[in-house]
Amino acid sequence: MAGVPVLPPPPDPTGSAPDDSDAAVAWVARHLGDLTLEGPEGVAAGGFRGGQSAADTALATLDVSGYASTRSTVLPVERRGASRMSPYVRHGLLGLPEVWSAVDDAPGRDRHKYRDELLWQEYARHLYARVGTDLGRSLRREQPHPAGSTWTDPWPREMACMDAVVGELEDDGWVVNQTRMWLASQWAVRAGADWRDGEDQMFTHLLDGSRAANRLGWQWTVGTGSGKPYGFSRWQVEKRAPQLCRRCPLSDACPVQGWPDADAGPQVDGPDLGKGPVPAGPAEVEGAGQGAVTWLTAESLGTGDPALAAHPDRPAVFCFDEPLLGRLRLSGKRLVFLAETLGELAAAHPGGLEVRRGPVAAELGGTPLAATWTPVPGWARRSARLDVVETHPWRWLVRPRETALRSFSAWRKGVGR
Repeated sequence: MAGVPVLPPPPDPTGSAPDDSDAAVAWVARHLGDLTLEGPEGVAAGGFRGGQSAADTALATLDVSGYASTRSTVLPVERRGASRMSPYVRHGLLGLPEVWSAVDDAPGRDRHKYRDELLWQEYARHLYARVGTDLGRSLRREQPHPAGSTWTDPWPREMACMDAVVGELEDDGWVVNQTRMWLASQWAVRAGADWRDGEDQMFTHLLDGSRAANRLGWQWTVGTGSGKPYGFSRWQVEKRAPQLCRRCPLSDACPVQGWPDADAGPQVDGPDLGKGPVPAGPAEVEGAGQGAVTWLTAESLGTGDPALAAHPDRPAVFCFDEPLLGRLRLSGKRLVFLAETLGELAAAHPGGLEVRRGPVAAELGGTPLAATWTPVPGWARRSARLDVVETHPWRWLVRPRETALRSFSAWRKGVGR
Protein backbone atom coordinates (compact mmCIF):
# COMPACT_ATOMS: atom_id res chain seq x y z
CA MET A 1 0.00 0.00 0.00
CA ALA A 2 1.68 3.16 -1.22
CA GLY A 3 1.02 6.78 -0.35
CA VAL A 4 1.67 9.11 2.55
CA PRO A 5 3.47 7.65 5.55
CA VAL A 6 1.43 5.51 7.89
CA LEU A 7 0.19 7.49 10.86
CA PRO A 8 1.34 6.39 14.31
CA PRO A 9 -1.42 4.47 16.09
CA PRO A 10 -3.75 6.61 18.16
CA PRO A 11 -3.33 6.27 21.94
CA ASP A 12 -5.21 3.44 23.62
CA PRO A 13 -7.86 5.12 25.83
CA THR A 14 -8.32 2.15 28.16
CA GLY A 15 -5.29 3.10 30.20
CA SER A 16 -6.60 6.52 31.21
CA ALA A 17 -9.47 7.83 33.30
CA PRO A 18 -12.94 7.55 31.70
CA ASP A 19 -13.21 11.31 31.23
CA ASP A 20 -9.61 11.86 30.07
CA SER A 21 -9.39 12.26 26.29
CA ASP A 22 -6.35 14.56 26.27
CA ALA A 23 -4.09 12.08 24.46
CA ALA A 24 -6.64 11.46 21.70
CA VAL A 25 -7.27 15.19 21.35
CA ALA A 26 -3.53 15.82 20.93
CA TRP A 27 -3.26 13.01 18.36
CA VAL A 28 -6.13 14.38 16.27
CA ALA A 29 -4.83 17.95 16.53
CA ARG A 30 -1.41 16.86 15.27
CA HIS A 31 -2.38 14.43 12.53
CA LEU A 32 -5.86 15.53 11.39
CA GLY A 33 -6.42 18.98 12.88
CA ASP A 34 -6.00 20.76 9.55
CA LEU A 35 -9.05 18.86 8.25
CA THR A 36 -11.37 19.79 11.12
CA LEU A 37 -13.94 22.55 11.50
CA GLU A 38 -12.03 24.17 14.36
CA GLY A 39 -8.45 23.69 13.15
CA PRO A 40 -5.64 22.09 15.19
CA GLU A 41 -5.87 24.55 18.08
CA GLY A 42 -9.61 24.07 18.51
CA VAL A 43 -9.86 20.28 18.64
CA ALA A 44 -11.69 19.04 21.75
CA ALA A 45 -13.46 15.91 22.93
CA GLY A 46 -17.21 15.52 22.85
CA GLY A 47 -19.59 14.02 25.37
CA PHE A 48 -18.86 10.34 24.65
CA ARG A 49 -15.78 8.19 25.03
CA GLY A 50 -14.92 6.18 21.93
CA GLY A 51 -13.83 2.56 21.89
CA GLN A 52 -15.17 -0.95 22.24
CA SER A 53 -14.81 -0.97 26.02
CA ALA A 54 -16.99 2.13 26.34
CA ALA A 55 -19.55 0.60 23.99
CA ASP A 56 -19.59 -2.69 25.87
CA THR A 57 -20.07 -0.87 29.17
CA ALA A 58 -22.95 1.14 27.72
CA LEU A 59 -24.62 -2.05 26.51
CA ALA A 60 -24.06 -3.92 29.78
CA THR A 61 -25.65 -1.09 31.78
CA LEU A 62 -28.50 -0.38 29.34
CA ASP A 63 -31.78 -0.01 31.25
CA VAL A 64 -34.81 1.21 29.33
CA SER A 65 -37.25 1.01 32.24
CA GLY A 66 -39.47 4.08 31.93
CA TYR A 67 -38.26 4.78 28.40
CA ALA A 68 -41.75 5.15 26.94
CA SER A 69 -42.58 8.05 29.23
CA THR A 70 -39.17 9.74 29.50
CA ARG A 71 -37.62 9.32 26.02
CA SER A 72 -38.61 12.87 25.04
CA THR A 73 -37.57 14.55 28.30
CA VAL A 74 -35.00 17.29 27.70
CA LEU A 75 -34.41 18.76 31.15
CA PRO A 76 -33.36 18.05 33.77
CA VAL A 77 -30.63 15.93 32.22
CA GLU A 78 -30.81 13.28 34.94
CA ARG A 79 -34.42 12.53 34.01
CA ARG A 80 -33.73 11.89 30.35
CA GLY A 81 -34.79 8.46 29.17
CA ALA A 82 -32.71 8.46 25.98
CA SER A 83 -30.32 5.51 26.00
CA ARG A 84 -27.25 7.29 24.49
CA MET A 85 -26.31 4.20 22.46
CA SER A 86 -26.42 5.86 19.04
CA PRO A 87 -22.72 6.82 18.62
CA TYR A 88 -21.72 3.20 19.24
CA VAL A 89 -24.37 1.86 16.88
CA ARG A 90 -23.50 4.36 14.18
CA HIS A 91 -19.85 3.25 14.08
CA GLY A 92 -20.53 -0.48 14.34
CA LEU A 93 -19.16 -0.88 17.86
CA LEU A 94 -22.58 -2.30 18.64
CA GLY A 95 -24.94 -3.90 16.14
CA LEU A 96 -28.67 -3.27 16.15
CA PRO A 97 -29.32 -6.99 16.77
CA GLU A 98 -27.20 -6.84 19.93
CA VAL A 99 -29.03 -3.80 21.27
CA TRP A 100 -32.39 -5.37 20.37
CA SER A 101 -31.56 -8.48 22.41
CA ALA A 102 -30.22 -6.44 25.34
CA VAL A 103 -33.74 -5.20 26.21
CA ASP A 104 -35.43 -8.61 26.16
CA ASP A 105 -36.29 -8.35 29.86
CA ALA A 106 -37.40 -4.71 29.88
CA PRO A 107 -41.00 -3.80 30.80
CA GLY A 108 -43.24 -4.51 27.81
CA ARG A 109 -44.29 -0.95 26.97
CA ASP A 110 -40.74 0.36 27.29
CA ARG A 111 -39.29 -2.54 25.30
CA HIS A 112 -41.82 -2.00 22.51
CA LYS A 113 -41.15 1.75 22.29
CA TYR A 114 -37.38 1.33 22.39
CA ARG A 115 -37.43 -1.32 19.70
CA ASP A 116 -39.55 1.02 17.59
CA GLU A 117 -36.58 3.39 17.64
CA LEU A 118 -34.17 0.62 16.64
CA LEU A 119 -36.45 -0.25 13.74
CA TRP A 120 -36.52 3.40 12.71
CA GLN A 121 -32.72 3.27 12.48
CA GLU A 122 -32.99 0.12 10.36
CA TYR A 123 -35.61 1.76 8.14
CA ALA A 124 -33.20 4.67 7.60
CA ARG A 125 -30.50 2.23 6.48
CA HIS A 126 -32.87 0.44 4.10
CA LEU A 127 -34.00 3.76 2.64
CA TYR A 128 -30.42 4.97 2.21
CA ALA A 129 -29.41 1.67 0.62
CA ARG A 130 -32.22 2.13 -1.93
CA VAL A 131 -31.98 5.84 -2.79
CA GLY A 132 -28.35 6.63 -1.89
CA THR A 133 -27.38 10.26 -2.36
CA ASP A 134 -30.96 11.06 -3.44
CA LEU A 135 -31.73 11.13 0.28
CA GLY A 136 -30.19 14.60 0.05
CA ARG A 137 -33.08 15.65 -2.20
CA SER A 138 -36.62 16.28 -0.98
CA LEU A 139 -38.33 12.90 -1.24
CA ARG A 140 -42.03 13.75 -1.53
CA ARG A 141 -42.57 17.49 -1.20
CA GLU A 142 -40.62 20.71 -1.18
CA GLN A 143 -40.15 22.21 2.26
CA PRO A 144 -42.64 24.84 3.41
CA HIS A 145 -41.51 28.45 3.00
CA PRO A 146 -43.18 30.72 5.57
CA ALA A 147 -44.33 34.03 4.12
CA GLY A 148 -42.60 37.15 5.40
CA SER A 149 -39.95 35.35 7.45
CA THR A 150 -37.72 37.85 9.27
CA TRP A 151 -35.31 35.40 10.93
CA THR A 152 -31.72 36.46 10.35
CA ASP A 153 -30.31 33.40 12.13
CA PRO A 154 -32.11 30.06 11.77
CA TRP A 155 -30.91 29.07 15.27
CA PRO A 156 -31.04 32.39 17.20
CA ARG A 157 -28.93 32.06 20.35
CA GLU A 158 -30.90 34.81 22.16
CA MET A 159 -33.66 32.22 22.59
CA ALA A 160 -32.78 30.15 25.67
CA CYS A 161 -34.06 26.96 24.04
CA MET A 162 -31.92 27.40 20.94
CA ASP A 163 -28.90 28.52 22.94
CA ALA A 164 -29.06 25.44 25.16
CA VAL A 165 -29.60 22.93 22.38
CA VAL A 166 -27.12 24.38 19.90
CA GLY A 167 -24.58 24.64 22.74
CA GLU A 168 -25.05 20.99 23.63
CA LEU A 169 -24.77 19.98 19.98
CA GLU A 170 -21.53 21.92 19.51
CA ASP A 171 -19.97 20.92 22.86
CA ASP A 172 -21.05 17.28 23.27
CA GLY A 173 -21.83 16.22 19.71
CA TRP A 174 -25.12 14.71 20.76
CA VAL A 175 -28.65 15.88 21.57
CA VAL A 176 -31.84 13.96 22.33
CA ASN A 177 -34.25 13.24 19.49
CA GLN A 178 -36.82 15.73 20.79
CA THR A 179 -34.40 18.63 20.44
CA ARG A 180 -33.18 17.43 17.05
CA MET A 181 -36.77 17.99 15.95
CA TRP A 182 -36.75 21.47 17.52
CA LEU A 183 -33.60 22.37 15.62
CA ALA A 184 -34.86 21.06 12.28
CA SER A 185 -38.27 22.69 12.59
CA GLN A 186 -36.87 26.03 13.75
CA TRP A 187 -34.34 26.07 10.92
CA ALA A 188 -36.60 25.12 8.02
CA VAL A 189 -40.28 25.39 9.02
CA ARG A 190 -40.05 28.66 10.95
CA ALA A 191 -36.98 30.42 9.53
CA GLY A 192 -37.43 29.05 6.02
CA ALA A 193 -33.73 28.25 5.61
CA ASP A 194 -32.84 25.36 3.30
CA TRP A 195 -33.19 22.07 5.18
CA ARG A 196 -30.07 20.65 3.50
CA ASP A 197 -27.90 23.37 5.01
CA GLY A 198 -29.33 22.71 8.46
CA GLU A 199 -28.81 18.98 8.08
CA ASP A 200 -25.19 19.62 7.12
CA GLN A 201 -24.72 21.87 10.15
CA MET A 202 -26.04 19.21 12.52
CA PHE A 203 -24.14 16.41 10.78
CA THR A 204 -20.88 18.32 11.24
CA HIS A 205 -21.14 17.99 15.02
CA LEU A 206 -23.04 14.77 15.72
CA LEU A 207 -20.93 11.88 17.02
CA ASP A 208 -23.69 9.61 15.73
CA GLY A 209 -23.98 11.57 12.49
CA SER A 210 -25.02 9.33 9.63
CA ARG A 211 -26.52 10.61 6.41
CA ALA A 212 -29.13 7.85 6.60
CA ALA A 213 -30.56 8.73 10.02
CA ASN A 214 -29.88 12.47 9.98
CA ARG A 215 -31.32 13.15 6.55
CA LEU A 216 -34.35 10.98 7.19
CA GLY A 217 -34.95 12.75 10.50
CA TRP A 218 -34.79 16.16 8.86
CA GLN A 219 -37.02 15.14 5.97
CA TRP A 220 -39.63 13.69 8.33
CA THR A 221 -39.55 16.77 10.58
CA VAL A 222 -39.72 19.48 7.93
CA GLY A 223 -42.33 17.67 5.84
CA THR A 224 -40.27 16.91 2.73
CA GLY A 225 -40.45 13.19 3.45
CA SER A 226 -43.69 12.98 5.38
CA GLY A 227 -45.87 15.67 3.77
CA LYS A 228 -46.65 17.08 7.23
CA PRO A 229 -44.25 19.62 8.80
CA TYR A 230 -43.57 19.36 12.53
CA GLY A 231 -44.41 22.64 14.23
CA PHE A 232 -41.90 23.72 16.87
CA SER A 233 -43.34 26.14 19.42
CA ARG A 234 -43.06 27.25 23.02
CA TRP A 235 -45.52 24.50 24.00
CA GLN A 236 -42.89 21.77 23.42
CA VAL A 237 -40.25 23.64 25.40
CA GLU A 238 -42.53 24.22 28.38
CA LYS A 239 -43.53 20.55 28.34
CA ARG A 240 -40.03 19.07 27.91
CA ALA A 241 -37.73 21.68 29.46
CA PRO A 242 -39.71 24.38 31.32
CA GLN A 243 -36.54 25.74 32.95
CA LEU A 244 -35.51 27.19 29.60
CA CYS A 245 -38.60 29.35 29.21
CA ARG A 246 -38.36 30.61 32.79
CA ARG A 247 -34.84 31.95 32.27
CA CYS A 248 -35.25 33.11 28.67
CA PRO A 249 -34.75 36.87 28.08
CA LEU A 250 -37.50 36.63 25.45
CA SER A 251 -39.98 34.95 27.76
CA ASP A 252 -42.43 37.88 27.54
CA ALA A 253 -41.95 38.28 23.80
CA CYS A 254 -41.45 34.69 22.66
CA PRO A 255 -40.96 34.46 18.87
CA VAL A 256 -42.29 30.88 18.86
CA GLN A 257 -45.26 31.44 21.14
CA GLY A 258 -47.83 29.97 18.73
CA TRP A 259 -47.80 27.25 16.12
CA PRO A 260 -45.95 28.09 12.91
CA ASP A 261 -47.99 28.82 9.81
CA ALA A 262 -46.53 26.12 7.58
CA ASP A 263 -48.50 24.20 5.00
CA ALA A 264 -46.96 21.29 3.17
CA GLY A 265 -44.88 22.28 0.15
CA PRO A 266 -45.65 21.25 -3.43
CA GLN A 267 -45.08 17.66 -4.48
CA VAL A 268 -41.79 16.74 -6.13
CA ASP A 269 -40.77 14.04 -8.54
CA GLY A 270 -38.58 12.18 -6.08
CA PRO A 271 -37.08 8.69 -6.16
CA ASP A 272 -39.35 5.66 -6.41
CA LEU A 273 -40.28 4.60 -2.88
CA GLY A 274 -42.84 1.99 -3.90
CA LYS A 275 -42.41 -1.73 -3.50
CA GLY A 276 -39.07 -2.78 -4.88
CA PRO A 277 -35.72 -4.33 -4.02
CA VAL A 278 -33.39 -2.89 -1.40
CA PRO A 279 -29.66 -3.62 -1.84
CA ALA A 280 -28.64 -5.91 1.00
CA GLY A 281 -25.18 -7.21 0.17
CA PRO A 282 -24.22 -10.88 0.34
CA ALA A 283 -26.07 -13.23 2.66
CA GLU A 284 -22.95 -15.41 3.00
CA VAL A 285 -19.23 -14.67 2.87
CA GLU A 286 -17.92 -14.28 -0.66
CA GLY A 287 -14.27 -15.19 -1.27
CA ALA A 288 -13.66 -16.50 2.24
CA GLY A 289 -10.02 -16.36 3.27
CA GLN A 290 -8.78 -14.54 0.16
CA GLY A 291 -8.15 -11.14 1.74
CA ALA A 292 -4.65 -10.29 2.92
CA VAL A 293 -5.77 -7.26 4.95
CA THR A 294 -9.09 -6.37 6.60
CA TRP A 295 -10.35 -2.96 5.49
CA LEU A 296 -12.31 -1.16 8.20
CA THR A 297 -14.60 1.82 7.62
CA ALA A 298 -16.30 4.31 9.92
CA GLU A 299 -19.51 2.26 9.74
CA SER A 300 -17.92 -0.91 11.07
CA LEU A 301 -15.24 -0.34 13.71
CA GLY A 302 -16.21 -2.83 16.38
CA THR A 303 -14.42 -6.02 17.30
CA GLY A 304 -17.56 -7.78 16.07
CA ASP A 305 -17.09 -6.51 12.51
CA PRO A 306 -17.66 -9.69 10.49
CA ALA A 307 -14.55 -9.34 8.32
CA LEU A 308 -12.38 -8.52 11.34
CA ALA A 309 -13.81 -11.28 13.53
CA ALA A 310 -13.49 -13.93 10.81
CA HIS A 311 -9.66 -13.78 10.92
CA PRO A 312 -8.45 -12.11 14.13
CA ASP A 313 -4.79 -12.66 13.22
CA ARG A 314 -5.12 -10.88 9.87
CA PRO A 315 -3.78 -7.31 9.79
CA ALA A 316 -6.34 -4.54 9.49
CA VAL A 317 -6.25 -1.04 8.03
CA PHE A 318 -8.29 2.13 8.42
CA CYS A 319 -7.81 5.15 6.16
CA PHE A 320 -8.89 8.67 7.05
CA ASP A 321 -10.25 9.84 3.70
CA GLU A 322 -8.37 13.12 3.30
CA PRO A 323 -10.32 14.54 0.32
CA LEU A 324 -13.67 13.72 1.97
CA LEU A 325 -12.71 15.16 5.35
CA GLY A 326 -11.34 18.24 3.64
CA ARG A 327 -14.77 18.83 2.07
CA LEU A 328 -16.85 17.99 5.13
CA ARG A 329 -14.80 19.87 7.74
CA LEU A 330 -16.25 17.82 10.57
CA SER A 331 -15.90 18.93 14.15
CA GLY A 332 -12.74 17.59 15.74
CA LYS A 333 -14.77 15.85 18.45
CA ARG A 334 -16.02 13.36 15.86
CA LEU A 335 -12.44 12.49 14.94
CA VAL A 336 -11.46 12.24 18.62
CA PHE A 337 -14.20 9.62 19.06
CA LEU A 338 -12.83 7.71 16.07
CA ALA A 339 -9.24 8.06 17.30
CA GLU A 340 -10.13 6.57 20.69
CA THR A 341 -11.91 3.72 18.96
CA LEU A 342 -8.98 3.03 16.64
CA GLY A 343 -6.47 3.39 19.47
CA GLU A 344 -8.12 0.68 21.52
CA LEU A 345 -8.51 -1.54 18.49
CA ALA A 346 -4.88 -1.11 17.48
CA ALA A 347 -3.77 -2.20 20.95
CA ALA A 348 -6.14 -5.17 21.16
CA HIS A 349 -6.32 -6.63 17.66
CA PRO A 350 -3.92 -9.60 17.36
CA GLY A 351 -3.17 -8.86 13.70
CA GLY A 352 -2.44 -5.20 14.34
CA LEU A 353 -4.10 -2.12 12.87
CA GLU A 354 -2.53 0.32 10.44
CA VAL A 355 -3.97 3.85 10.33
CA ARG A 356 -3.51 5.94 7.20
CA ARG A 357 -4.47 9.34 5.85
CA GLY A 358 -5.02 10.08 2.18
CA PRO A 359 -7.27 9.20 -0.76
CA VAL A 360 -8.59 5.73 0.02
CA ALA A 361 -8.05 4.33 -3.47
CA ALA A 362 -4.46 5.57 -3.54
CA GLU A 363 -3.66 4.30 -0.06
CA LEU A 364 -5.26 0.85 -0.29
CA GLY A 365 -5.18 0.14 -4.02
CA GLY A 366 -3.45 -3.04 -5.14
CA THR A 367 -3.88 -4.90 -1.85
CA PRO A 368 -6.28 -7.89 -1.68
CA LEU A 369 -8.80 -6.70 0.89
CA ALA A 370 -11.41 -8.35 3.07
CA ALA A 371 -14.28 -6.07 4.07
CA THR A 372 -17.79 -6.04 5.44
CA TRP A 373 -20.40 -4.92 2.91
CA THR A 374 -21.86 -1.61 4.03
CA PRO A 375 -25.21 0.02 3.08
CA VAL A 376 -23.84 3.46 2.17
CA PRO A 377 -23.04 4.80 -1.31
CA GLY A 378 -19.52 5.80 -0.29
CA TRP A 379 -18.61 2.17 0.41
CA ALA A 380 -19.84 1.11 -3.03
CA ARG A 381 -17.85 3.86 -4.76
CA ARG A 382 -14.63 3.11 -2.90
CA SER A 383 -14.85 -0.67 -3.03
CA ALA A 384 -15.31 -0.49 -6.82
CA ARG A 385 -11.86 1.14 -7.03
CA LEU A 386 -10.21 -1.31 -4.65
CA ASP A 387 -9.34 -4.99 -4.80
CA VAL A 388 -12.01 -6.27 -2.41
CA VAL A 389 -11.66 -10.05 -2.85
CA GLU A 390 -13.51 -11.12 0.31
CA THR A 391 -16.86 -9.63 1.28
CA HIS A 392 -18.71 -10.33 4.51
CA PRO A 393 -22.44 -9.79 5.16
CA TRP A 394 -23.69 -6.66 6.91
CA ARG A 395 -25.27 -7.27 10.33
CA TRP A 396 -28.87 -6.32 9.53
CA LEU A 397 -31.56 -6.21 12.18
CA VAL A 398 -34.04 -7.00 9.39
CA ARG A 399 -32.49 -8.23 6.16
CA PRO A 400 -33.92 -6.23 3.24
CA ARG A 401 -36.35 -7.69 0.76
CA GLU A 402 -38.77 -6.22 -1.73
CA THR A 403 -40.84 -3.69 0.16
CA ALA A 404 -42.30 -0.18 -0.01
CA LEU A 405 -40.33 2.64 1.59
CA ARG A 406 -42.89 5.45 1.38
CA SER A 407 -43.21 5.53 5.16
CA PHE A 408 -41.93 3.80 8.26
CA SER A 409 -45.28 2.09 8.79
CA ALA A 410 -45.44 0.82 5.20
CA TRP A 411 -41.86 -0.49 5.47
CA ARG A 412 -42.55 -2.16 8.81
CA LYS A 413 -45.54 -4.02 7.42
CA GLY A 414 -43.45 -5.10 4.45
CA VAL A 415 -40.67 -6.59 6.57
CA GLY A 416 -43.02 -8.18 9.06
CA ARG A 417 -41.81 -6.42 12.21
